[in-house]
Amino acid sequence: MTGLHLRGLHRQRDTPLALGIGVASGLLGFAIGMPLPWMLGPMIGNTIAALMRLPVRGPDRLRPIVIPVIGVLLGFGITPEILGQLGGWALTLVLLPLFLCVAAGWAYVVYRRIGGYDPVTAYYAAMPGGVNEMLILGVAAGGNHRQIALAHAARILIVVLLVVLWFGLVLDVRATGTGPGMIALSALSVTDYLILGACAAVGAVVGQRIGLPAAPVFGPMILSGLVHALGWVTVAPPSIIVIAAQIVIGTVIGARFVGATLRDTARDLGIAVIASGGMLAIGIAFAAVIAATMDMPLAQAFLAYAPGGLTEMSLLTLTLGQDIAYVSVTHIIRIALIVAVASTVFRLIRR
Repeated sequence: MTGLHLRGLHRQRDTPLALGIGVASGLLGFAIGMPLPWMLGPMIGNTIAALMRLPVRGPDRLRPIVIPVIGVLLGFGITPEILGQLGGWALTLVLLPLFLCVAAGWAYVVYRRIGGYDPVTAYYAAMPGGVNEMLILGVAAGGNHRQIALAHAARILIVVLLVVLWFGLVLDVRATGTGPGMIALSALSVTDYLILGACAAVGAVVGQRIGLPAAPVFGPMILSGLVHALGWVTVAPPSIIVIAAQIVIGTVIGARFVGATLRDTARDLGIAVIASGGMLAIGIAFAAVIAATMDMPLAQAFLAYAPGGLTEMSLLTLTLGQDIAYVSVTHIIRIALIVAVASTVFRLIRR
């Protein structure tokens, strides 16, 4: 057997190991009452496994399949009544670019001055945009692949954990469940499955072709919201499918720490805690202004400005019973802004 073939067999076994850890960690998180257990549990479990040098490999091929499922779930929470409030979101969207400048500026200083990252790596590590997009742009500009990837994986991990702690300990807001309640596989008819499956597949493909930001989530979310608003489907996707999707997402995030030494990872995580914690503090300040001005719950405004991933923050919003449309649309615009202007701003600064 060749060495290449042996490595291939090892890689095939690595993903089931990561998923097994993800399932076990999710069950443990659910048993102890952890918020968002099916994503946070696998995320933490695989992060620990990766730092212990276990051969875990994230199921990256499954991620493009399960992300649209989350989009379909989020579409269930978008009602015509919520969309009627669009005009009241003006202040949030006006202040969003200023928040991004302040938060990214803070993170850049941390990665550059404290972390000692080179300017390119520090810049793209600091941008609170999509992980894949920032990694592609950063590497193309000459940044360090591992440090950028680790910075964004750490940002998402740290933001989710800190947001959960802040909600529970400071705001005393508890999870209301996993969204629309437990939905059995038998609760959907064959027609429901076909319509929601089409929302996931068509929404993701068409969304990418027409250039929607965060297309794998946003495209299915739009179509799902439409079919639910029209009454073609009246239930959310089955809970077991949503749980499986969350386990895959959490496993992928945790397994991103594979390959880094414990010493380097601990150092980079420490820097990420300072950067992400500062960004969250800035987000709280902006959210307080929005909440006071718009007579909105501070919890809702804060979720919209928390610099985590769109999928993760949307799931948290659904779990905590906040306005999913307001939060998800704000995050979609944030990611679109960062992706659209990050390279241009970097070139101007570099000159």
